Amino acid sequence: MRNKRMSMLMIGFILCIAVIGFSLSDRKELSWPEKFLKDTAAYVQQWFYKPAGSIAGFFEDIGNLRTIYEENERLRLTAAAYAREKINYNFVEKENKRLQEELDFTEAQKQMNKYNYLIAQVISVSNDANNRTLTINLGSKNGIKPNMAVTTIKGLIGLVSSVTPYTAAVTPITELDESSPTFNLIAVTIMGREDESFGILSSYNKETSRLLMTKIAETDKMTIQDTVITSGLGGVYPRGLVVGTLESKQLGDFGLTYTASVELAASFDHLTEVFVVQVPELEAADQ
Repeated sequence: MRNKRMSMLMIGFILCIAVIGFSLSDRKELSWPEKFLKDTAAYVQQWFYKPAGSIAGFFEDIGNLRTIYEENERLRLTAAAYAREKINYNFVEKENKRLQEELDFTEAQKQMNKYNYLIAQVISVSNDANNRTLTINLGSKNGIKPNMAVTTIKGLIGLVSSVTPYTAAVTPITELDESSPTFNLIAVTIMGREDESFGILSSYNKETSRLLMTKIAETDKMTIQDTVITSGLGGVYPRGLVVGTLESKQLGDFGLTYTASVELAASFDHLTEVFVVQVPELEAADQ
C-alpha cells in the first residue's frame, strides 16, 4: 500500500515537471488544455466585465450630466447678465444721444436768437375736450410766465396758459382756433425768406392733423416743402421757432389771398421733455 502511494506520488511529480517543462518550451501554439482553460476564463470574464463596464459608464454619464448642467447654468446666467448690460448700454447710449441733441439745439438757438431754453418735464396730459393741456414741472419759481412759447428740438408745441409756483399748463397748438378768444394766432414766415413771406396760422384741422395758414399774399413766393417759422410779429411767439413744413398751397375763398396747409414738425406722441423759451428782451421789459 505504501509502495503504491509512493509510486503515485512519483508519477504525479514527474507529470508536474513534464507539464512545467512543456509550458516553458519554445512552442508556436498552445496545447488544447491551455486553449480550453483560456477560452473558459475569457467567456466567464465577459459576463462580469460587461455589467461592471455598464455600471461604471452609468455613473460616469451621471457625472458628465452634472457637469453639463452646471456649465449650462453658468452660460444662462452669463447670457442673462449680458442681456441686462446690453439693455442698459442701449438706454444710456440713447439717453446720451438725446441729451447731445438737446445741447446742440440749445447752443445753436442761443447763437442764433440769444434765447434761454428751460428744460421741463411733462408730468401730465389732459384729454379734456374743452381744456386740452400739458402740465410741466416748472412754474413761477423757475421764472415761467403766461404766454411763453414752448417747443421741442423738432418744433413748436404751444404756449404757457397758466402758472403755479411749481407747475405750468401749456395749451398745445393743436388747439389753435381763430374763433377762440383765449388763443393767440401765430404770425409766421418762411425760413430763409423772412422778409419776403408772411402768413397767419389760424386753426388746426384734427382730421388731417394739419395747421391752416391764411393771409398769404398773391405775390408770396413760398413753395411746397418750405420750412415755416414764427415771424415774431404780434409780440407773443418769439421769432425763428420752427413750426412745420408747407405741404400745399391753394387760392383762398375770395380769390385775393392764398391759404396753405402746414405739417407740424413736432410730434405730440409720448412727449416727455420740452423747452420753455425765455426771451431776454421781454424779461428785461417786464422788470
